Amino acid sequence: MLSALRKLFFWNYARNTWQWDALCVVILIFIFLAPKSWFENGELRGSFLHQSRAETILLMNAEVVESTEDKVKLEQQLRKLRGREDLKVLGVRKLTDSEGKIKGYEVDIR
Repeated sequence: MLSALRKLFFWNYARNTWQWDALCVVILIFIFLAPKSWFENGELRGSFLHQSRAETILLMNAEVVESTEDKVKLEQQLRKLRGREDLKVLGVRKLTDSEGKIKGYEVDIR
């Protein structure tokens, strides 16, 4: 009995035995039938979030952005669109096609 438990604990069965297959089936059953709540811990979820907001890149249509030089007006437009009063425009880049025509803008925000 002790020998069987030792083999089971240390996984000493050869690959082509029925014991190996039975242990694999038991592991698969555990993986697929274990309740998700066993692996969740509500205390750790919030600790992985960074304290400051990350920068984001928005893709804007050329008709929406009137002037890339007027960042204050662009910030006001984006605050209305995004619904965030703390939005800050960090930079604006033009997106052009192969002919040089402006397709849109990349706007870096925080």
